[in-house]
Amino acid sequence: MRRSMLFLPGNSPNILLNANYLGSDSIILDLEDAVAPTEKDSARILVRNAIQSLGYTKEIIVRINPIDSPYWEKDLQTIVPIKPDMIMPTKVSGAEDIRTIAAYITKLEEELGLEVGRIKLIPLIETALGVERAFEIASADPRVTCIFLGGEDFTADMRCVRTKPGNEIFYARSRMVVAARAAGVEVMDTPWTDVEDYEGLIEDAKLAKSLGFSGKASISPRHIPFINEVFSPTEAEIQYAKDVMETIEKAKAEGKGVVSLRGKMIDAPIVNRARQVLEAAEAIKGGR
Repeated sequence: MRRSMLFLPGNSPNILLNANYLGSDSIILDLEDAVAPTEKDSARILVRNAIQSLGYTKEIIVRINPIDSPYWEKDLQTIVPIKPDMIMPTKVSGAEDIRTIAAYITKLEEELGLEVGRIKLIPLIETALGVERAFEIASADPRVTCIFLGGEDFTADMRCVRTKPGNEIFYARSRMVVAARAAGVEVMDTPWTDVEDYEGLIEDAKLAKSLGFSGKASISPRHIPFINEVFSPTEAEIQYAKDVMETIEKAKAEGKGVVSLRGKMIDAPIVNRARQVLEAAEAIKGGR
């Protein structure tokens, strides 16, 4: 279950040490924006050692530098041998970016004798061109299991200001969700950047959920409980889902083709939604 992802700078030992206890479903160990060029080498080593020695129980994602930088190959050379769950390529603008990275990971896996394809990709889409090519990116390679919208860089590329209402990223959000669902992968929403505005965070997370996002990233541990709550089924939703499944099973046993619950016809979309709710509840209950 991936409701929340928390960005952690790869050059901060104290933060990496406490990553297991910050409440997010996934942790993103950052080798890109949070790390100055002079600290890239030391950050790689620090992240590698943290993953090897700290026994993380969260989903481990490592954000690497973009392929037009001189750092991404060294990032992968250092990180692939320790088998993180996912790699997050950045500034992804097309399928060719993904194919290049996937091919390089495969090369390293083969050289190291690792299972080919085990490490997945979550492309960070943060340009206008990337948003327009979102489906192409999402379906570029079997390693891609999720795509992620980077709102700050996207609005900079669009030459507009990121605002709390978020009207300027509404199209991008919608486009990303449609592309992800069409490609059969998950999709994560951009972080809320005002660390102190919890009410704004909750409303923004609710909007993202209503659009179809799987979850939301965060730059602050203090945001994680709110994100997890928004993207978790409520007790009422769980009970309704159980009632739907019980009603369907009873109808099948009685040979009924048409059935209703609480005055509403129960059709295939409602049954599918009920299954999704129960699967989400079970995944949360069982942990990672």
